[in-house]
Amino acid sequence: MFSFLQEIFTLETVKTILTYVEIFFVIYLLGYSTFLFVSVVSGGNELFESIKKKKLRNEINHDYYVPISVIVPAYNEELTIAETVKSLLNLDYKIYEIIVVNDGSKDETLDRVIKTFNLHEVKRPIRRQLQCEEITAIYESEAGSKVPITLINKVNGGKADSINMGINASKYPYFVCMDADSILQSDSLTKIAIPVLENQNIIAVGSMIRISNDSVFENGKLVQSRLPKKLIPALQVLEYERSFLASRILLDKFNANLIISGAFGLFKKDAVISVGGYKVSSMGEDMELIVKLHSYYRSNKLPYQIKYAYDAVCWTQAPERLRDLIKQRKRWHIGLLQSLTQHKSLFTSGSYWYYLIYELLSPFIELIGMAVMLLATAFGILNIKFMILFLLVYALFGSMLTVISFLTRNFLSDSKVRFIDVIKAFLLCIPENIVLRSIMSWTRIFAILFYRGKKTKWGSIKRVKINYNA
Repeated sequence: MFSFLQEIFTLETVKTILTYVEIFFVIYLLGYSTFLFVSVVSGGNELFESIKKKKLRNEINHDYYVPISVIVPAYNEELTIAETVKSLLNLDYKIYEIIVVNDGSKDETLDRVIKTFNLHEVKRPIRRQLQCEEITAIYESEAGSKVPITLINKVNGGKADSINMGINASKYPYFVCMDADSILQSDSLTKIAIPVLENQNIIAVGSMIRISNDSVFENGKLVQSRLPKKLIPALQVLEYERSFLASRILLDKFNANLIISGAFGLFKKDAVISVGGYKVSSMGEDMELIVKLHSYYRSNKLPYQIKYAYDAVCWTQAPERLRDLIKQRKRWHIGLLQSLTQHKSLFTSGSYWYYLIYELLSPFIELIGMAVMLLATAFGILNIKFMILFLLVYALFGSMLTVISFLTRNFLSDSKVRFIDVIKAFLLCIPENIVLRSIMSWTRIFAILFYRGKKTKWGSIKRVKINYNA
């Protein structure tokens, strides 16, 4: 047996295999770099055109509003929940309600909402169109409030279960789902609703997610945008700016986005109910819902669009500790695995292959590619100087696109970046592209290798108080 293998895998055969794998890896890296470059250019152009339209007043200004229910699922969010709801009360929008779903929190989340907004307990029937855990109490704001607030206290069932409860309790045809550690700019609800007014076939709209750590807000408006002082959230700012400016805007042109962040997204309620709502057993309930909507509407040949509103901004809190970030990214990657494996009907879609190759499998491809490059060098197939130069150029190119994304997003928006933050962005772009990317790649590899299909639970990430002044 051993001699048979020796005959097959001769030195020349091994060298040939390594060469082909090496070529594939180079093409893979060039393909991803090209996609990033086209994405950043496309995203920057979209923002530039948006600025021109504003200056020419060539945008929708109307008195028509889609009634929206804003659902905020919360579990142990006593530090941030009051500021999140305060930001919602300051939205420049005429017809909306706020529904906070407390998922059996063990801290003061429930009492904090009741006391801050002067809520009182009521008896109210709720039609269960989606399955969820039992209600223990319902609280509401005073009758006649400008923006009605409903607080539902329920048995713990997870984030997806809580959102399903909020959908059941909502009274409007569209709903927004957002995290309890996030705040919206005063015009965010207006901006995210515009695509729905433009096209009746739109069933979901994603938003621009930006990191709020160390930034200051007042009355629903950003007062001071700052790159976080701490290293971990600062690196994530650069990562977020590249991701949300680049790929989301480009994929939106082809109705190909498979992700709407759970931090802030708008949905047509009937469409979500028709696919069974959020899946409780999924660790990435936000992506699973979008993939499920794509699959349902395509298989039934129904006209639909899922859009991305890059000017609808949600500010969310990024993990400040590396172990919290690792837990978050593990959960996200397992959610991606579940979504892609459970909805194979999208196999013929180009976006499915993008998420499969450049998102789900990318850490494995990169690890194998690096190992093959080292082996090829050891066998004398690859010039070591060329390998180092190629990887260096690739890293510098990625870092350059990161800085361009950061500068483009900040200079072509209402938030003005500080000079010191520009310097920090230049200093951190290489560590973000090499160090953080490497840590996240290993995190995603271990997430897949040790995945056991366990039921999702709320992540326990350390929160800090939001700098919000009402």
